[in-house]
Amino acid sequence: MSRMHILVIGGGGREHAIANAFAQSPKVDRVTVAPGNDGIALQFDTITLSTDQDVLQFCLRQKVDMVFIGPELPIEQGLSDFLRKEGIACIGASKAAGRIETSKVFAKDLMSRYRIPTASYVIACEYEQALDALGLFSYPLVIKADGLAAGKGVFVVQSSEVAQEVLSKLFVDKSLGISGQSVIIEEYMEGWEVSLFIITDGENFTSTVFSQDHKQLLDGDKGSNTGGMGAYAPVDEAEAYRDEINNNIVIPILKAMRAESCHFEGILYCGLMITDQGVKVVEFNCRLGDPETQAVLPLLKTDLVDICQAILTGQVNKLHLEWDQGCCISVVLASQGYPNQYVTGIPIFIDEPLESKIYFAGVRKIDESLVTNGGRVLNLVARGSDLKQARCTVYNEIGSKVKFGGMTYRRDIGMRCNTLIRTRTK
Repeated sequence: MSRMHILVIGGGGREHAIANAFAQSPKVDRVTVAPGNDGIALQFDTITLSTDQDVLQFCLRQKVDMVFIGPELPIEQGLSDFLRKEGIACIGASKAAGRIETSKVFAKDLMSRYRIPTASYVIACEYEQALDALGLFSYPLVIKADGLAAGKGVFVVQSSEVAQEVLSKLFVDKSLGISGQSVIIEEYMEGWEVSLFIITDGENFTSTVFSQDHKQLLDGDKGSNTGGMGAYAPVDEAEAYRDEINNNIVIPILKAMRAESCHFEGILYCGLMITDQGVKVVEFNCRLGDPETQAVLPLLKTDLVDICQAILTGQVNKLHLEWDQGCCISVVLASQGYPNQYVTGIPIFIDEPLESKIYFAGVRKIDESLVTNGGRVLNLVARGSDLKQARCTVYNEIGSKVKFGGMTYRRDIGMRCNTLIRTRTK
């Protein structure tokens, strides 16, 4: 049996981790990442494919056996639908199913109709309507732009003055363009967050170990919301809630999407809040999360090809995921100024050998040397027999073996106290 050629769509740390997972498979001969980045190119073939037609022609010329879509934007633009129509095996939600992430209004209304637990909310499509809706909530509250905003569309606000300022930027200044033309105003949920990836063929599902993202820029969950500053897995405290999550959230949302004629096939990201009223949905994403993927995939023993084949053939019910023991932590090293304006072109210094692994995100090569080329520059990822050991490894190498000018990172990834609100049994 000939070995496979896999095309991974995307260019960040998540896609580097996905490509690396495929490369571990004895069934895979070649992995190409499009567009990738100059750091990923040190390990894998990379290519720029600007249009859907470019992707299709590359698949046909290079005999690609399967396409795996990493980010949400190609899903919103319909790449998976296009490739499947052309007979190319593709892991990625359809455009219709992808609305569970690409439109927060769609997602909240879906949860409301099918009684899936989430924060109470109001939808506002105009500035004055949004201002009026503020009076329905106490502070803090959350304002979310409806469309995709690269991790910059969620605002936790502490006062009426700040809320009005956020709404003015969205509706009047149009700071997020069409993504902010409609907003969700919702209650602020007290509790602790956890992430879970659901692998599904639309009917059957299985799920991964739990992981926990750290979205705020600064230690202690302070500062601006970002695309994620690091993650770790597994989150043992969340296991007591797995049955509740399956019964109250996963099974109902997959059933709801079937009922709405937008079957979800692929990997569904569940962002969850453990509250004293039970588990509630913070958000759904239509793909693997970043940076959780970088902490989850290194623990996966099951062949990623087998997982994808189960999705494609409707046999997820026969899938049994196996995981390595121990923990994995991923720390994002970001440019100074992120998530706002930042300087690029800063030289990156890496002193080999490393115990940790690097998944590159915002980098490029100048004169054979890597320099920064984005807000989130790279992920330093370490495994250990427990979280303490993994943390020790990764933080010992940050600044000593991996560094660049203005490097910004959190020093407390994996240190949250995830207190169980209610006593549960597994």
